[in-house]
Amino acid sequence: MSKQNKTVREAALDVIEAVEKNQSYSNLLLNSVIEKNQLPSKDIGLLTELTYGTIQRKMTLDFYLAPFLKGKLDEWVRHLLRLSLYQLVYLDRIPDRAVFYEAVEIAKKRGHKGISGLVNGVLRSVQRKGLPSLDTIKDPIERVAIETSHPYWLVKRWEEQFGLEKTKEMCETNLIAPKQTARVNTTKITREELIQLLTDNGNEVKESPIVPEAIQSLRGNLAKTDEYRNGQFTIQDESSMLVSYALKLENGMKVLDACAAPGGKTTHIAEKLSGTGEVHALDLHKHKVKLIDENATRLGLNNVKTATLDSRKAGEKFEKESFDRILVDAPCSGLGVLRRKPDIKYAKKESDLLSLQKIQLDILSAVAPLLKKDGLLVYSTCTVDQNENEGTVSAFLSDHPEFEPQPLVDLPEPITPFIKENQLQVFPQDFGGDGFFISCFRKK
Repeated sequence: MSKQNKTVREAALDVIEAVEKNQSYSNLLLNSVIEKNQLPSKDIGLLTELTYGTIQRKMTLDFYLAPFLKGKLDEWVRHLLRLSLYQLVYLDRIPDRAVFYEAVEIAKKRGHKGISGLVNGVLRSVQRKGLPSLDTIKDPIERVAIETSHPYWLVKRWEEQFGLEKTKEMCETNLIAPKQTARVNTTKITREELIQLLTDNGNEVKESPIVPEAIQSLRGNLAKTDEYRNGQFTIQDESSMLVSYALKLENGMKVLDACAAPGGKTTHIAEKLSGTGEVHALDLHKHKVKLIDENATRLGLNNVKTATLDSRKAGEKFEKESFDRILVDAPCSGLGVLRRKPDIKYAKKESDLLSLQKIQLDILSAVAPLLKKDGLLVYSTCTVDQNENEGTVSAFLSDHPEFEPQPLVDLPEPITPFIKENQLQVFPQDFGGDGFFISCFRKK
């Protein structure tokens, strides 16, 4: 059987296996599998749903399967059972018999007769006896962990920081696929004009209720449109668009974006400066800096200057007090984007969060001298964790008496209720954006 004609479920199984085995990112792998198998577009949606859904709900699926499994299983067989059970439990539009048939066919092809019999037997037993009840889990933290498929340590940590109710809401929201949102390139087109153009070309989009220059996609993939290629908009999450507002930009300013790839915030800053001033964008990796350049070129922004550099060494490249604004969108645990990268939640360990905070503080300390007096420094992360966020902020302020907290003002109106003075923690359930943290300091 040639590579080209794998079924959708076989392709999904390949991705799930590779994610687990090589700790690869599901989003990157998925794209390569789609290209390699030349899947028709009608199958791409199903492949994405099967892959993400099975990874997203892995712990719940294992809880459901546990009473029906005896002895040791090959990993691929376990993945196949999870994938099949995911369809039986969560997807209404796929008939059970199709799920059984496909599962048995894959088992025959990859294993021996015994394995296809086992797979068939387990799935039939589940169908006959029904799923075990989550109510049997008495510990409330463990129940949320299994029910929403988040590691126990993470649910416990969030529960201590935010309370059980908020944690449960967040974990449930993390299971819902995010909507695609885009930022209108206001140097080229207005939001109304873009919506009209996209609609005329068969896309379904609407205004974002949160950010004035954002739109939400209801159907279709915006990144595949001519308008995207022509640089009339770029794909970005609404939460991450708030960062440029926090910088309080004015035309002609010189701005440093210290951890910039792939360039969503860099290009937003450049657009907000209406093509004036300079945005210096740094990233550690050459191939990621190339992405920033490509984005800036596509959007027609000439005020972006990039460099491949560890931002902890920014002082070797730039003069002291040479920037009006500095953004540190720091490397973080990424716990705010679990809807987009469900594999992160199983790969992370609690100890990872501590080592990240050291890097975050090193970057902040390295760029602090580069800011002019009375300039603003914005620190942001795409995570939900008090230690990485509020903890880093207070550690930075206590080490740097020349900085003071600067209240967050001028953010879009719908965001105001979530702001606490100089800090903003967005939860995924707040308005459906990524979990995100923003804080602002002024150099005295």
